[in-house]
Amino acid sequence: MNEIDTLLNAYKRFVQLPWKDNLSGAEKVWFVVYDPPLERRIRFRLPDFETVTKKAGHSWISLDLTDVFAEWMANHRYREAYFESPEDMGPALQEFNDVVVANLENALTASDIDNNTIVAITGLASLFGLTRASSVLEKVTTSIRGRLLVFFPGQHEGSSYRLLDARDGWNYLAIPIKSE
Repeated sequence: MNEIDTLLNAYKRFVQLPWKDNLSGAEKVWFVVYDPPLERRIRFRLPDFETVTKKAGHSWISLDLTDVFAEWMANHRYREAYFESPEDMGPALQEFNDVVVANLENALTASDIDNNTIVAITGLASLFGLTRASSVLEKVTTSIRGRLLVFFPGQHEGSSYRLLDARDGWNYLAIPIKSE
């Protein structure tokens, strides 16, 4: 069995467990943790994760963050200036962080989302170097109704997560789902 199948089986066992309703928002976050080189293979297998979720009796909504920066930049009034001098973009990145948070909150609070829904996030790596995943996730935890499933290319040790294995990790209450 390859690593993706092992990870999918770990997720299957986890998603079939009964859900507690009295958890804090941070405890409703699940990280599917995998090595960054597996990103494309994970994305190819997303329909399998959705199928497993639905067979367990839960709804599935997905949100891909991959293009959020490109869309934000394409509509930014200072985009030409930022292309000429990218180092000047620093202060505007807080605005970008807010856009990412708003996109995620909109997905988490849509009318078709309930306490039995998994909102699955892909494309987290596309935020790297632009905003911190920890900052985004911490701001949306109060909006989680069911579960937030984050496909996380990086590492997990103890309660510390490292996106793309490149930054200092941050401690988080999320539940790790790993292939081990």
